[in-house]
Amino acid sequence: MSEDKIIITISGKDKVGIVAHIANTLAKLNVNIEDIKQTIMQDYFVMMMLCSIKNADKSFKEIKDGIVNSGKEVDMEVWVQRKEIFDNMHSI
Repeated sequence: MSEDKIIITISGKDKVGIVAHIANTLAKLNVNIEDIKQTIMQDYFVMMMLCSIKNADKSFKEIKDGIVNSGKEVDMEVWVQRKEIFDNMHSI
């Protein structure tokens, strides 16, 4: 169900360990990565992830705060949205 899905967008200056750091945080929150895309544009790291929070034992807000704080630890900008909101924002 789409209410169990979230979209995570991460961006910032590229450095070693970003994916590992975020993935570790997601594992601790029991959030499953279903799809991941990343690129480097002139030393700038950009990653989008589709994740499932179906088995998470925390609220969406707690999950979002945990991921955003994890991003701050590696100097990344992080946005977390429910997939249904993301889809509605990007449809005509």
